[in-house]
Amino acid sequence: MRLQRENFLMVRKLAVIAVGMFAFGYALVPIYKTICEMTGINILALGDKNIPGAVPTLPANTQVDRGRTITVEFDANARGPWEFKPAQRSVDVHPGELTTVMYEFQNTQNRRMSAQAIPSYAPQQASAHFNKLECFCFNQYTLEPGEKKSWPVAFVIDPKLSKDVKTITLSYTFFEVGGKTPPAPVANVTVVAPDGSRS
Repeated sequence: MRLQRENFLMVRKLAVIAVGMFAFGYALVPIYKTICEMTGINILALGDKNIPGAVPTLPANTQVDRGRTITVEFDANARGPWEFKPAQRSVDVHPGELTTVMYEFQNTQNRRMSAQAIPSYAPQQASAHFNKLECFCFNQYTLEPGEKKSWPVAFVIDPKLSKDVKTITLSYTFFEVGGKTPPAPVANVTVVAPDGSRS
């Protein structure tokens, strides 16, 4: 009997503690907002206010170098009977700015094909500073006869790129995966014996 009573009291204490912890956690959000607004520590709390006539503004991306403009030219090389081209030939971007361009592809053959693109850059030093966040070159694709696709390339040019670089050319070579490739040429090897005879 005594043990049951002690267990009951322990359960009551634990229930009171659990309810108190929940109430404290629930009250933390308004308490936090009030303290932040009073002290000005967290300016994000000010965004929750509806100020009449105020135009909401997004914080500027401080990583974008608006003092520089780089021209990015797009090139496409097709190694096979298909159409492959960029939707636009060039774009002017600021280093640090997210940019998205499209490439268009069509399988003009009467058979299914699998293909993949390989990127290259000019000048070569730009490759270390050309960061692709999304690119069709990351995967292989299978296209049905006559199928058309448009693929995005989302990229950011690192502001650490040398200021001497004003133009970058992004070039893709699209080739068939598993397609027939000619064998490598076999070299003719001539062995000369010590007596000067050839075999």
